[in-house]
Amino acid sequence: MSKMRNSFIIRLLTLIFLLLFLSACGNQTMKGETGKTTVPDNVVIVTTFYPIYIEAANVTKNIPGIKLINLAPPTAGCLHNYQLNPEDLKKLDEADILVINGAGMEDFMDKIISQLPKLKIIDASKDIHLIKNQDGTYNPHVWVSITNAIKQVENIGEQLAILDPIRADRYAANTEAYTTKLANLRFRMHQAIDNVDRRDVIVFHDAFPYFAREFKLNIISVIESEPGAEPSAAELSETIRIAKETGTRVIFTEPQYQARSAETVARETGAKLYTFDTAVTGKLETDAYLNIMEKNMDILGDALYQNE
Repeated sequence: MSKMRNSFIIRLLTLIFLLLFLSACGNQTMKGETGKTTVPDNVVIVTTFYPIYIEAANVTKNIPGIKLINLAPPTAGCLHNYQLNPEDLKKLDEADILVINGAGMEDFMDKIISQLPKLKIIDASKDIHLIKNQDGTYNPHVWVSITNAIKQVENIGEQLAILDPIRADRYAANTEAYTTKLANLRFRMHQAIDNVDRRDVIVFHDAFPYFAREFKLNIISVIESEPGAEPSAAELSETIRIAKETGTRVIFTEPQYQARSAETVARETGAKLYTFDTAVTGKLETDAYLNIMEKNMDILGDALYQNE
């Protein structure tokens, strides 16, 4: 109990420090001398984590006066257990615009963002049809679907153009160029896997629903609801039973996480493990998402056709 109490006190003190820091540091504003909202010569844009950074990097590509900063390290993965640190607060304090994934991914930041009323927020998942988890919350892994990634890029481009109208044409041109590449990739991926008859798969964690909806895959079981939340013996047995009954021979793991539970299912059922990258980590390059999905397309073809 003492360890739990100490942990609670540490978290409480950390939150108090963060709030005091933000109230002491006046956020940079987009204000002119008259007090009216204006657009500064230089705009600092902060993204919350890797896939949103890649989308924003394409929208702002080669546009002068833009400083793009990512909050979480590109190796952080999803923000399930992420905790803000003082360096993150400095980034937020410097920011004019914060681009979030939305769909509940950044709920842990709500108290901090509320202390920055002049910070402009862009919700990349605006108007996307969200999928609910079993617990009633929304699944935030929208970018794994290429169609949703296109919509997120369009949202970022459109909202940046409103907040920063002097660069609106540049944002629009970059948005069109990148979404054209994404649409071409989506078309080729459909060509690669649409003719497969058997589409049952087991997935490592609940990051696949949007991709599955787009490409009509049938997720028959999810091994871990969240990375690191290892299933109980009963849950693992149930996945094994379902796999055997349905004859599903495809299990998708993710390169970002250890897959001991998936290995157990594969060993007990004769299913084969395939690595599907959900693009939550990677290189800080504008074509990174395209390259990741190209590789996924090849893996999907191998996996689904052997499942016939």
